[in-house]
Amino acid sequence: MPEQTVRLTELAHGGGCGCKLAPAVLQGLLAGQPAAGPFAQLLVGTETADDAAVWQIDADNAVIATTDFFMPMVDDARDFGRIAAANAISDVYAMGGRPIMALAILGMPINKLDPAVIRRILAGGAEVCAEAGIPVAGGHSIDAPEPIYGLAVIGLVRPERVRRNAGAKPGDALILTKGLGVGIYSAAIKRGVLPEGAYEEMIASTTLLNRIGAELAGEAAVHGITDVTGFGILGHALEMARGAGLTLTLRQEALPWLAQAEALAEQGIATGASDRNWASYGESVVLPDGLPAWRRRLLTDPQTSGGLLVACEAAAAEGLAGRIRAAGYPLARVVGSVAAGAPRVVVA
Repeated sequence: MPEQTVRLTELAHGGGCGCKLAPAVLQGLLAGQPAAGPFAQLLVGTETADDAAVWQIDADNAVIATTDFFMPMVDDARDFGRIAAANAISDVYAMGGRPIMALAILGMPINKLDPAVIRRILAGGAEVCAEAGIPVAGGHSIDAPEPIYGLAVIGLVRPERVRRNAGAKPGDALILTKGLGVGIYSAAIKRGVLPEGAYEEMIASTTLLNRIGAELAGEAAVHGITDVTGFGILGHALEMARGAGLTLTLRQEALPWLAQAEALAEQGIATGASDRNWASYGESVVLPDGLPAWRRRLLTDPQTSGGLLVACEAAAAEGLAGRIRAAGYPLARVVGSVAAGAPRVVVA
């Protein structure tokens, strides 16, 4: 690999899905914006902060459309491209669909980066798209002050297989398919304190495609799916709770973590997005009395290319979790439950 003399993370003020606007800021910007309109074919729009838009073509077919891009959370150019592509494609899987093609979104400080570095970013993204079985069919690029890369992704789904973040039902169990702590690892990278072996663990998780979502959508026992990204497990669970009008409970001891996440968090390693997330939605979350601040930051830690949060019939949950692990998601666990009640998240 050619020498890379500039650290990508030094060129960006944030990285990965930690760059996302805080939920409260986003809600304020969207307030007063015109609704999508009375289009019968629009199955999923902006009404429940879902992962992608879905447009029904006919009785048997619907199109999923999504876009996702961010600044680098790692310094390796190929890995940055791979993570960004996997993260963008995840939205299609989270809706229960299968991707069919992608368009690249590229903004680069041309006067600061060797073109070879930019080519490696693009190559990493194309590599993950090839793994997903889709082409990068075009895109758009600009000269930007900070490096930005991502994809717009198009997918297909049968209308009855669409799984929304609002689909949870009272009595459901919750499954999480990947470990948490990606934001903490990315903060440790910036500080130069990530333990040996942790980088490889993070890359393995963030480049693992969430294709299991398309399979889960074929299960009648699966009622709702969303992917866990920049708002952390609490934020995306809260979106599911608000969409369904129900209370979600997460069990602390059941949540899966990347191997070093808890130790790093206890040492004070965290992203700025973690506290911004809590400030945005903390009033709708019930935490155990005396929970240390570092544990709260774990729960609001922004994930990049995180796992899927799945609401399903309780009787089917352990069997589904076992199937997910067997499909290549070793940290998949049953992590909570859904009940009637005010739209909020309770951490038990």
